[in-house]
Amino acid sequence: MYPHLIKPFWDFLLSLMALVLFFPILLLLTIILFSSNNGQPFFTQIRPGKNGRPFTLLKFKTMNDVRDEKGRLLPDAVRLTRVGRIVRKTSLDELPQLINVLRGDMSLVGPRPLLPEYLPLYSTEQSRRHNVRPGITGWAQVNGRNAISWVQKFAYDVWYVDHQSFWLDLKILFHTIIKVFKASDINSDKVTTMEKFTGSHE
Repeated sequence: MYPHLIKPFWDFLLSLMALVLFFPILLLLTIILFSSNNGQPFFTQIRPGKNGRPFTLLKFKTMNDVRDEKGRLLPDAVRLTRVGRIVRKTSLDELPQLINVLRGDMSLVGPRPLLPEYLPLYSTEQSRRHNVRPGITGWAQVNGRNAISWVQKFAYDVWYVDHQSFWLDLKILFHTIIKVFKASDINSDKVTTMEKFTGSHE
C-alpha cells in the first residue's frame, strides 16, 4: 500500500512544498547560471525511470560545453565551472528534479536515475533497481554516494527496492540533509564526478 498510494501522495505534496520554499533560491540560481553558462542554466538528459521508461531529467547545469579540436567534450574536471563547483558541493543542482517528482517521473527517495546506455550492462539482480521510481536521493546516496563502487551502489539500490517503507524513506531524507550540510561523498576517489559504469563484472 505504501509504495503505490501513500508514497506518491507524499512525493507530490512534499515536492510542491519544497518548490514553494526554495523558489527564491531556484530563481537566483537560474539567473546566475544563465549568465555563467551562456544562457543555459539547466541541464536536461533522457534517463530511464520505473520499468526503464525514459523521461527527461532536469538539473542545474554545472559544467560548460567546452570541446577539444576534434569536437569531443573535455573531461569533467575541466568543464566544471567555478559556480558549478559550489552548486554541486551544496547539492543545489538537484533542486529542479522536484519538478520531475511533481510530474510523476521520479520520487523523493529511490535509486538514482542513471544513463540509458547502462541498461544492457546490468546483471539481472542489478536491473531490479528499475522496479521503482528513481529518486532525488536514495539508500546508496546516504551510504557513500559517489565515493563507493558501482557494485556497492547497485547492491544498496536493490536492497532499497526490497525494503522500502515510510520509516526508511524518512531515515534516508534525514541522513540526506545531514550529508548535504557536510557536503560529503560528492565525488569518487578517481574522478571529479563518477567514472562510467562499464558492466556488472565490476
